[in-house]
This record gives sequence, C-alpha cells and structure tokens, in this order.
Amino acid sequence: MIISRQEQYVHENRSHTPAKDMKMETLKRWMRDWKYPTSLLCIYGFFSTVRPYEPFLIPFLTGPDKNLTIEQVNNQIFPVWTYSYLAVLVPVFLLTEWLCYKPVVVFQCLVLFSTVAMLLWCNGVPEMQAIQFTAGMVTSCDVAYFTYLYSVVELKHYLKATSYCRTAQLLGNTVGSVLGQILVSFELMSYNYLLVFTLVLTTIALITSILLPMPKTSMFFHQIRSASGETDGEGHVGTDEELQNNGRKDGVELNGSKQLQQIPEGSSDSDNRSAKSSRTGGCGDVLLRLWWDFLQCFSSRTLLVWSAWWALATCGYNQTINYVQLLWEYVEPSSNFTVYNGGVEALSNLLGASAAYGISFSSTDWSRWGEVALGALSALEGGALFAMVFSANIWVCYCGYIIFKSLYMLLITIAMFQIAAGLNVKRYALVFGANTFCALVLQTIITSVMVDSSGLGVDIVTQVRLPDTFHTAQNDLLQSSPARHIR
Repeated sequence: MIISRQEQYVHENRSHTPAKDMKMETLKRWMRDWKYPTSLLCIYGFFSTVRPYEPFLIPFLTGPDKNLTIEQVNNQIFPVWTYSYLAVLVPVFLLTEWLCYKPVVVFQCLVLFSTVAMLLWCNGVPEMQAIQFTAGMVTSCDVAYFTYLYSVVELKHYLKATSYCRTAQLLGNTVGSVLGQILVSFELMSYNYLLVFTLVLTTIALITSILLPMPKTSMFFHQIRSASGETDGEGHVGTDEELQNNGRKDGVELNGSKQLQQIPEGSSDSDNRSAKSSRTGGCGDVLLRLWWDFLQCFSSRTLLVWSAWWALATCGYNQTINYVQLLWEYVEPSSNFTVYNGGVEALSNLLGASAAYGISFSSTDWSRWGEVALGALSALEGGALFAMVFSANIWVCYCGYIIFKSLYMLLITIAMFQIAAGLNVKRYALVFGANTFCALVLQTIITSVMVDSSGLGVDIVTQVRLPDTFHTAQNDLLQSSPARHIR
C-alpha cells in the first residue's frame, strides 16, 4: 500500500503532537510557578550588580581620564547623590506600588545604563553632578527589586525566594569586584573599557527585566478583594483559614522563631480603617492607611529604639561607603600604588554575606542577647573606623574597612530579625522604608553641613570620623531600652 507524502506528513505531525503538547504544558506550568519569576529576578539582580568599575571610581575620576581633584569629587560631586536619593525616594516608592513594580525595575536598568554611559563619555564637574543625580535615582529604585518578588511569589516561598535573590545580588557585587581587580592588576583593561564591559552586562540585565512577568496586584494599590473584603496582604484572595495561616507566617516563624506574631493594642481598629480606606484604591486612601499603620508600628518604645539604631547605623555605613575610596586615595595615591580596592570589596562582601547567612542558623536568643551583641560589635566597628582614620598605612585602612563592613552586615541582619518579629509583611516594608528615610535625612543634614562646598567643606579624614559618633549614640540608645522584646 502506497502512502502519499501528504498523508505521511499528516501522520508524522499527529504522532508528534502529544509530545509537543506535553512539552508546552510543562513549559507553561513552569512559567506559572514561583521559580520562573524568581529565576529571572536572580539573573537581573546578578548582572545589574556586576560593576567592575565601582571599586576604582575615585582613581578613574581623579586620574588622567577625568582630571578632577579630590576636593571637587568630595565637596561638589558626591553630595549630589545624597540629595538626589532623598528627593526621589518617596515618589519612587509610591510609583513603584502604583505601577506594579515591573516598570520601575525596567526603568532602574535604563537609568543605570545611562549613568554608566554618561560616566564614560562626559567630563567636567556639572556633568559628574548630573551622573550622581541619576545614580541616586538608581539607588532609590532598589525598593522595586524585593517588592516585585513579594508580589509574584506566594507567602510560603518568601524566605527561600528572598534568600536566592539576595544571594544573587551579593554574588554579583563580589564577582564585579574580583573581576575588576583582576582586569586592573594585570592591566588587561583600562578604566574606560571597564565601563564598556559594564554596559554590556547592564544590557543583559535590561533584557531580563523586560522578560519579567507583569504582576496584577501590589502590596497597597491594585488589591484583589474577596467577598468579605479581605486580602492576604499580597493581593491574593484567600479563605478565612488561609488568611489566618498567612497572618501567622507573617510573624516570627519566617525568621525561624517559635513565637507567634504579636498584635499591638488597637491594631484591629487600624486594620478595619485600613480595609475600609483601601476599597476605593485611591492614593489618598492608601496614604491614610499607611499613616495608621505607621502609628501602630511605632507605638512600641522598644521597636522605636531598634529603629533609631537602624537609622543611625545605616547613616554611618552609607557615609563611610560613599567616601572611603577618597580616604584610600588620600592615604596612598593610586598614581604611586597598585590599588587593591576590588579585592577588599570582594572580601568584605564575602565575609559579611557569610556572617549574615550563618546567623540565620544560630540558636542564640537574639531577643535576649541581641542588644549586648549590638553594643559590643558596634564598639568594635568604631575601633575599626578609628584605625582607618589615624593610620597612614593603606593596609590598616583596608583591614579596618573589611571589619567595619562585615560587622555592619551582621548587625543589621540581627536588627532586621528583631524588628520583623512582630510585624506582618506590609508593616515590615513600611518600617524598613521609614528607617531608611530617617537615615537618609540624617545623612543629608551631615552632607549639607559638613561635606558640601557650600557648607563647611571639611576634609575626608574628618568626614570618616563622623560615623564613629553614631556608634556611641547607638550604644546609648541600646542602654536606654526598657525591654528586651518587641511588642
């Protein structure tokens, strides 16, 4: 029996259809799973943080490429980043919620690409100030990274997904620092080509951000409501039993503690007001709900003390990170010395990440010993800063910086565990944002008064001494805390 070619083609297609359908169904099922957006976000987080030029930014700006002086960089250019960050932080936070996260993630990558491109081709102080402004916008958009994750991942996968995405970022920072150090030490690339290489990596991150699925809900806007008018806090509709289970998971159990979430007095009234105000979905209603949640969160004096420590520590950390390369350049000019900034950044990131990761497996009762650890290790951070400032040896400065940064990443993790212990996901995001905003306001005041050329315009050594004052204030705050538990 002779079969025509057309009949044979139809027969072969029919025989392959079930296999193709099975593969397509498997692919669609994987794309609907939480692992798909988490994987894309990890790729984006990695490539957007691999910036091999960053450890060598000061040698690049003060070297023959840009011919800027240390005073210009310190007193005229770098302060713009702080002002920009403060100016756009709140609007970006609200836009991130209103636009459902993904557009802000794409926007961040576009601004990052333009920042690196401007750094490559622009010269002069006004152009560098514009670059610092866009860099502040990039930093303010960081809020979209994890909030996007929480909008597309179910609550039961939060801890694992957060760990993956945070690890991707830390790995990207480490790889970028090591890669930059190797390329500079062996003279394989100039600083200009490091920027070109960063543009290529940023392009990969941009393509990945475009492929991210678009969320349909957000934490405060665009919530899908059940018949009873309740959501699970992430925009997903659930039964009363599911909502109660999610409420328990929003508490300490996510951090490995066995205590249940403690609701502040009067929170039920606040939640009822929040539920009523959020039904219309207007911006004013959301702001009112945020205000009521803010009052409830900071009604605890102990939480207020830990938040004050967070704000002071973050302010001192940001101030040190922003200007430490200027101190290294002051102690040992890059024109006379082979700089190892990339290796130092990589080592501090690895040690800090290892300490922060290892602390999650510790059985220590941080509600009891956390304040003692914060006080003792904050004093050690201050000692490391003193060693950096008063030493004329670049290796002492490097070691002091590694100790300082590693301890900060460890201590801020403890503080995050303690603050998150009695809060659900929404309120934790609000407290985190409020603490960051307070730290930025304090940093802006210091920058405008002490650093900016229109203020006192102090030298770099005096600036690095400032964060040590914050560690003294942190210890005083911890000693004044009346309780050991956040309620």
